[in-house]
Parts: sequence; structure tokens; C-alpha cells
Amino acid sequence: MTSFLYVSHPQVKVDPKVPVPDWGLSDVGRARAQAFAARQPLTGTARIVSSDECKAKETAACLSHALGVPVEVRADMHENDRSATGFLPEAEFQAVADAFFAHPETSVRGWERAIDAQARIVRAVTEEIARAPDAPTIFVGHGGVGTLLLCHLAERPISRVHDQPPVGGGCWYGWTNTRRPDRWRAMEEGLTP
Repeated sequence: MTSFLYVSHPQVKVDPKVPVPDWGLSDVGRARAQAFAARQPLTGTARIVSSDECKAKETAACLSHALGVPVEVRADMHENDRSATGFLPEAEFQAVADAFFAHPETSVRGWERAIDAQARIVRAVTEEIARAPDAPTIFVGHGGVGTLLLCHLAERPISRVHDQPPVGGGCWYGWTNTRRPDRWRAMEEGLTP
């Protein structure tokens, strides 16, 4: 496998009337994504592969614009399927997300099981790397499945303790043949851990 970065989308425009996969970036989220793309030493990136959710594609577009690399979209990189509940108020969402990570083999309130979401994101990333093993790649997606991927790559059990810091999304980690990811970093942190 080649090296890659996994980047989660930053802050979104929350609208309970709009399906969550259709939410776009907020002004703050867009500004953070643009600053990350402009500031970080991402030159040499050969591919940008994004989830097909709007917020991820908008984040990927910021990177694409800065790097001159087209965005490829992969539908199965979507966030864990939460369509059974749809929008949840923040406190309720956090409680269900806690249960999702704490009981990975159980469907919490109809959500996709964490073990299934993990298998899906691992398969998607593995297949994309196999398609272009020597191409440094940025994957753009979501915090939940990104955490599940990090747990897999770091050989840790699924746990929310490995989730993004509370900065509103917009985090990243890297992987190489010689270095496993240790934690999420906010977009404002440099690429050298």
C-alpha cells in the first residue's frame, strides 16, 4: 500500500428538513477546508477520493482546487447509515453515537452496525489503494467511518475514545507502510505528527 491521508469534512449547515447526506459545508467549514488545502504541504498528491455525500464532496473540491487534482467519488465511503433515525438533536445524537461505538455488533436504533460500517470503509480504501498503489491519495469522508478506519489501521478495538477531537470535524490522519495512525489531528495541525 502507498501512503494516504484521510480527511474528514469540517462544519456543516445543519438543517433538520434536509437529509443528512445532503448537508453542505457551513461558511466556517468551507473556510477551514480552504485554509487546510492552501497551508498544508499536500503537493505530490496524485488522487483525491471522496464520499458521495455533499459535505465530503465540497471538502474534496477545496483540495482539488488548491492541488489541481480531480476528485473521484466512491459511494460506499459514506458515513455510517443513520437513516433509521434521520436528524437527531445534538444531545440525543451524541448518546446514540456513544452506543454505536460501545456496541459495534449491535444495530443501535436501526443504525448500520459499527462492524459493518468498518468493513465497508476498510474495503473501499483498500480497493482504491490497490487500483493505484504508487499514487499518494487523500481520502475525504466522515468522522464516524474515519474513526472506524483508524481503529482498523491502528489495530485497536472499535471505541469512541479514538474519535475526532471536539473541533466540529475537519480532522485528518495519515498512514504509510511504516507508520500507523495514532490519532486524529485538527486541520490546523501540521502534517508532520
